[in-house]
Amino acid sequence: MGLITNILTFPLAPVRGTVWVLDQVLLTAEREYYDPEPVRQELRRLEQQLLDESITPEEFDRREDDLLDRLEWLEANQQRLRNPS
Repeated sequence: MGLITNILTFPLAPVRGTVWVLDQVLLTAEREYYDPEPVRQELRRLEQQLLDESITPEEFDRREDDLLDRLEWLEANQQRLRNPS
């Protein structure tokens, strides 16, 4: 932007700053929401529960299927975000 544009749009500076902050918050929230690591941790906990016999094999299978579906969805979304074409 040129000097004249900066001078003329100076009153909008707080708005631009607010928009930038909101963009950063949104990006951080998306990164956390689409992060597959918490699902992987839950899969590890689930496997440990099966080994400890605190859940039945049927319960393990049901919950594992749900977690694997979620993990697949998250990884597909991460791939889409990396390669938006």
